[in-house]
Amino acid sequence: MKGLETTRRHWLLALGAGPAGWLGLPAAAHAGGQIEEPLADSVRSALSAAVTDLAPPEPVFASTEGRITYLRWLGTMSDRLRARKTSWEQRRDFLQTVWYESKRAGLDESLVLGLIQVESAFRKFAVSSVGARGYMQVMPFWSRLIGDSDVGKLFHLQTNLRFGCVILRHYLDRENGDLYMALGRYNGSRGRSHYPNAVFANQRHWKFQESTRSA
Repeated sequence: MKGLETTRRHWLLALGAGPAGWLGLPAAAHAGGQIEEPLADSVRSALSAAVTDLAPPEPVFASTEGRITYLRWLGTMSDRLRARKTSWEQRRDFLQTVWYESKRAGLDESLVLGLIQVESAFRKFAVSSVGARGYMQVMPFWSRLIGDSDVGKLFHLQTNLRFGCVILRHYLDRENGDLYMALGRYNGSRGRSHYPNAVFANQRHWKFQESTRSA
């Protein structure tokens, strides 16, 4: 997680400068998809920079308390995810990446988990009827706009979560912090309530409350 805060500050500042091969058969997903829109050069450059440098998401903490809080969160979320991912190693790698990419983009981990539950039901190789891919149902055009045009990489765990979190952060900034509208834009249903409400409802299941922590 080296340089996480520096990287985040860099691309968020840049965003503010501009205007508003898979394994087996992919599972279907019943999600919408982001709509391709023109991007100012400064925004495109910032988003492109934000999805590069996929260093392994190794947590680094400034204090022992921070590490303990993370480990408690990891244990709690792992228990909740057990029915969907039976392998501890898979749960650990998935949750560690969710935590890292959420923090990097300045998003709440429970929000990202709620969005993933709605978008793909935690299926790595999910594909929607409009071609959105992976856990966070990223539309292939994003790979062309801000990636290296290799759409197959959108099935890679960290790449998919990196794109998804960066895109949601971008929409949140465009909507001046209005999460309801940003979620609608993420799903391609801006202004309609069904999708944001579904994400918020699922987010509640992934909240890490003080009462869930062990003594």
